[in-house]
Amino acid sequence: MFDQSMLPIPQAPRPVAGQVAEFVRHSLNRAGELTRELPLPGQGDTRELWAALSHLGRQDLAHARIIEPHLDAVAIIDQAGRGDLLTDGDTWAVWAAEGPGTPLTASLSATGWTLTGTKPWCSLADFVSRAVATAHVTDESGERTGHRRAFVISTDHPGFQPEPLDTWVSQGLSDVPTTAVNFRSVPAEPLGEDEWYLTRPGFAWGGMGVAAIWLGGAQSVADLLWQRSKKPRKPLDDAARAHLGRVDLALTAASAVLDRAASAVDRGEATGERGALWALRVRRTVAEAAETVLREVSRATGPGPLTGDAAHIRRVSSLQVYIRQDHAERDNAALGELLLTAEPVGDTTQEGTPW
Repeated sequence: MFDQSMLPIPQAPRPVAGQVAEFVRHSLNRAGELTRELPLPGQGDTRELWAALSHLGRQDLAHARIIEPHLDAVAIIDQAGRGDLLTDGDTWAVWAAEGPGTPLTASLSATGWTLTGTKPWCSLADFVSRAVATAHVTDESGERTGHRRAFVISTDHPGFQPEPLDTWVSQGLSDVPTTAVNFRSVPAEPLGEDEWYLTRPGFAWGGMGVAAIWLGGAQSVADLLWQRSKKPRKPLDDAARAHLGRVDLALTAASAVLDRAASAVDRGEATGERGALWALRVRRTVAEAAETVLREVSRATGPGPLTGDAAHIRRVSSLQVYIRQDHAERDNAALGELLLTAEPVGDTTQEGTPW
């Protein structure tokens, strides 16, 4: 069952018009506190970390969406062996998305690395003090080498220029301001070598941490169905019980795969292709579970909550946006390919299958 013992859950402050900045600052302050309270992934307590992320997602997806990249940035910097870059007063984001426009490029000169170009989808660009950003590396002539590298940048440089926020019109995660940023020779500190960001084990672990938040968001949507099933206005029929059963199956499967993946991470069995395989398993399973929950709760409860319950509408719309980070059928295909090519480690059957 989808952990009814966690009800009721204290809510993060609800943002309203004119209070988004206050909400973001509250969440970033909480991120700083959690940096000191929560373990890093891959160090023996990954299940505890992901359970905490799920709980944050169940509280409020926007709140969790602000906290997660701060925690991820701290983990990335630790994995790079650059703890000297961390201070108690900084707030962090991670910007690794690619999109249209002039790509963000990194150039090395006698004075160090600088970033120039545009980075899309920079959440909280107007609020954080520092960020981990990926950029395309260029050679001495300014031509791209075909490699990407991660860099740490400070947002107080005059060449760091976020675009206006009026293009962020999303109803889901509307309280996580997101925009493109134009970089003009912004000084940058490299993290690892070319391609390190994408090939390190922590890349897969971070992706699974995001899925843990999706799970919490799905549980929060499912909570409405649970409450209505326990205290129905009229006796439940078989259709109502079937909706509840399908939600339970989906959430239980998602929780189980996260637990198995956390154990694999801490046993050292989720690196390289095996880490990518686990990340695809987890993210696809949780995304499918979230979509099942959205469908079944909507069918079971009808139009009422989607037209008259502002908190439920916010949970549903935010979950719909957040899980679109999943790549659906493309990731199914990638998982199938990895199952055929990755070297099995510790969890195959006698017949050699992964299940």
